[in-house]
Amino acid sequence: MQSLPSFLQARNTPSDIAAILNGLMTSCVDISNKLQQGALAGVLGSAGEENIQGETQKKLDVISNDVIKDQLSSMSMVKGMASEEEDFPVACNEDGEYLVLFDPLDGSSNIDVNVTVGTIFSVLKTTKDVDAAKPDAYLQAGTEQVAAGYVLYGPSTLLMFTTGEGVHAFTMDPKNGEFLLLRENVQIPAQTQEFAINMSNQRFWLPEMQNYVADLLKGEEGPLGKRYNMRWVAAMVAEVHRILTRGGIFMYPYDNRDPSKPGKLRLMYEGNPMSMLIEQAGGKASTAFAPIMEVTPTDIHQRVSVVMGSADEVDTAMAYHKK
Repeated sequence: MQSLPSFLQARNTPSDIAAILNGLMTSCVDISNKLQQGALAGVLGSAGEENIQGETQKKLDVISNDVIKDQLSSMSMVKGMASEEEDFPVACNEDGEYLVLFDPLDGSSNIDVNVTVGTIFSVLKTTKDVDAAKPDAYLQAGTEQVAAGYVLYGPSTLLMFTTGEGVHAFTMDPKNGEFLLLRENVQIPAQTQEFAINMSNQRFWLPEMQNYVADLLKGEEGPLGKRYNMRWVAAMVAEVHRILTRGGIFMYPYDNRDPSKPGKLRLMYEGNPMSMLIEQAGGKASTAFAPIMEVTPTDIHQRVSVVMGSADEVDTAMAYHKK
């Protein structure tokens, strides 16, 4: 089986991008090992603090964040980095040409119950005159990403990534921490009969989303003419991985609990990198009204509504909103 470094070399991936991907995987192997040890490593439970998102941090949120920061800061091509867990970005190497944004541990509320979590990352190109300590440096649309991916920590540790030339899947060999090729050019089926959404928020959704989900639940007798199954893991990385594996649609739509927030998920750390993966695999990623990657970011911690997955089903969901 082909290793990640040899795969990147064979595909003539730019050396700096390859170095960033390999460096991130070094961090993710460390995170994976800590997760496997669980309570034995003292990484479970709350850290007792809130992040910029107002969420209570888990111990492993903080540990994962530090592991990735330490790795990236040592890499000469990385000019700066931004984490979902921190208020402000961090400048690294003045002569670097890339910015890395990451969610160090997506779905961390699942840690204590031993359910799937993951690390999400996005890579942007920058220029030498940019101040990487300022949020404005990172406010690029998702279409400007040069690489994106995630590592899923489940029964096995898996990597899905893209550099704009398809999506590729790797699995980590636990004996040596090496990532080995599973599948090239992953493709999402255009149609699906599986959806993922947090139904407990149904009463807060826009009427258009309520109508769409109501029709999903009507099955063969409804206007969509087929029976759907529902899934919900409460970790975006797990939901998207299922879609990349067998198709489906994942939705975290706008709701009216806090009208000042256009969605729950973060554009720069979750929406954009996952959208790049989905679209590179033949799917679609939308706010329910427009492509996520075309959203112009105004804040490094900006939120966005999400409807992504199998292309035909995303089109159907968007059609409800156009009405």
